[in-house]
Amino acid sequence: MLRDTRTGTPQGGILSPLLANIALSVLDEHVTAAWVTFGKNNQARSYRRRKGLPTYKIVRYADDFVIMVSGRREHAEALRDEVAEVLATVGLRLSEEKTTVAHIDEGFDFLGFRIQRQRQRGSNKWFVYTWPSRKALTNVMAKVKTITRQGTNQPLAELLRQINAVLRGWTSYFRHGVSKTTFSFPHQYTWERITRWLRRKHRRVTWKKLKRRYLPGWWPTDGEMTLFNAGAVPVTRYRYRGTKIPTPWTPAPVATP
Repeated sequence: MLRDTRTGTPQGGILSPLLANIALSVLDEHVTAAWVTFGKNNQARSYRRRKGLPTYKIVRYADDFVIMVSGRREHAEALRDEVAEVLATVGLRLSEEKTTVAHIDEGFDFLGFRIQRQRQRGSNKWFVYTWPSRKALTNVMAKVKTITRQGTNQPLAELLRQINAVLRGWTSYFRHGVSKTTFSFPHQYTWERITRWLRRKHRRVTWKKLKRRYLPGWWPTDGEMTLFNAGAVPVTRYRYRGTKIPTPWTPAPVATP
């Protein structure tokens, strides 16, 4: 795997995602042209790999991309130099500190996900798993911490509204992965931060009264506003979309006379 998270200008600035999509089309075209030379089908590409030659494809989102290499480490390292040369033609360079070469068993972070091949528990089968990266988890917990550090003049309902928006968006993004266990961390952390906030807001109120008023069933609630339960969000793994989801460009079926 050859992975780069940012592509900077020669002066060290960061291109906007829109400009990155335009500029990095040169990389897309280069890798696509190489893929054509690997053969027209899996049999041809398998024959190439048996000869010790690599094959590779690119997955890119704006200026964040991964090039998946089927070959040896030296093939990936040579490809990194090749990519650097292609980018240099449009005045770009790879980010030295964020460009890595990693085996799929070592894993890597991409678009907030941790992607890694591991042995399935209780079996000898190996699968590629995706789950929220440690950085993504740290970021969402930091947002919750920032919100609960606000003053206590506002009602609990307003605090819950802000936190719910963060948790709902975060879990919605990461629910397509092995995320169930990870979701329990912000779930517990958020509960603890809110209860601390309540103790600061009502310093002279006993815990028993706070629980009766704001924690029915031990769950933060203020009127009709209730804390979003991140741990209860269902996850869907390995969802195949393909052509099952229609797009505006899907041709309409032609009626036969």
